[in-house]
Amino acid sequence: MLRILAAGLFMISTVQAEEFASSDELKNLVHQDCGSCHGLTLKGGLGPDIRPDTLSHYDAETLTTVVLDGIPGTAMPPWRPLISEGDAKRIAEYLLQGELK
Repeated sequence: MLRILAAGLFMISTVQAEEFASSDELKNLVHQDCGSCHGLTLKGGLGPDIRPDTLSHYDAETLTTVVLDGIPGTAMPPWRPLISEGDAKRIAEYLLQGELK
């Protein structure tokens, strides 16, 4: 059992942040991975509604931090090990504007 846990921790620690080449890939990530908690239409589910109208009181920097580091004590996980800071910023801008650049 300890050997399995150690192997799992090694795999997590060696994951490199992925850089998404296209806006379509990043949009798919948002709607599939974020949508698994926030609803596939982002209108809410386990997590809150994350469409532009409901997030308008946040700035891109704050949302980028939430995407990267999660929210301690909640179901919002940190994505820093899996995505780059640049992509987290693109996700935050998408959530605020409803489109990817």
